[in-house]
Amino acid sequence: MVKNIKLKIGIVGCGAIGSSLAKAITANFRRHTVLAAVYDIKPEKSLALSRKLVKNARLCVNGLENLIEKSDLVIEASSGKVSWEIAAKSLSRGRKVMVMSIGGLTGHLEQLLVLASRGGGQVYLPSGAVCGIDGLKAANIAGISKVTLTTRKNPAAFAGVEYVTRRFKLSGLKKDKVLFNGSAASAVKYFPQNINVAAVLGLAGIGAAKTRVRIIACPQVKKNIHEVLIESKAANIFTRTENILHPQNPKTSYLAVLSAIATLKQILQPVKIGT
Repeated sequence: MVKNIKLKIGIVGCGAIGSSLAKAITANFRRHTVLAAVYDIKPEKSLALSRKLVKNARLCVNGLENLIEKSDLVIEASSGKVSWEIAAKSLSRGRKVMVMSIGGLTGHLEQLLVLASRGGGQVYLPSGAVCGIDGLKAANIAGISKVTLTTRKNPAAFAGVEYVTRRFKLSGLKKDKVLFNGSAASAVKYFPQNINVAAVLGLAGIGAAKTRVRIIACPQVKKNIHEVLIESKAANIFTRTENILHPQNPKTSYLAVLSAIATLKQILQPVKIGT
């Protein structure tokens, strides 16, 4: 009898998203996967997560290289500042990698393709907190003339964003305020924790330089709202996603975590649904 070989998963980043994914893996995917390692630049976070999941520190590793060594699939859930480095090192070792901080990959698509082909690895980029990626990819084959993302968030979601704090005073804001209007490439640069959906749209469609983004602080909204308009030779597509905030991190959306879980489910299943 052939023994069932489980996919060994390592998670880099033990904040709200990484912790949520770790819990989902141990609770829902135990038949086909094993959580092999967790790592965070702040050791206390990985230690706390390990103790919560397995009652001891055995999941903790003391560096990215050690986590990659123990894993078949590396999930990046840390920061756009290091997501490219994590992806590159994982692919160089022939590992699969799922990237949550997709903004950090902007400008590196060709390098990802080369590394993945050379080492036999694979890259998974969840659609995150936005809908319409399937349609965008299909329409892009026929030819797309325009992709526009309009994002609306409560001013609290932009706390600590340097681009915003230098230019705007959001405390006590009564009316909607446009914080940014430009390319997805620039949006990802200035809003690294707020606008990964712009990076996804850029990679899946006509590129980050041509994809347009408007970011609006809306004091009346309690959800992260993303509207996507796609104009193409095949179809004109409009989607609106009203996201529930992640209970542990208001800068991200609950759907972003669920998107990663759905991607993992698709990796494990023989039947793939969707484009």
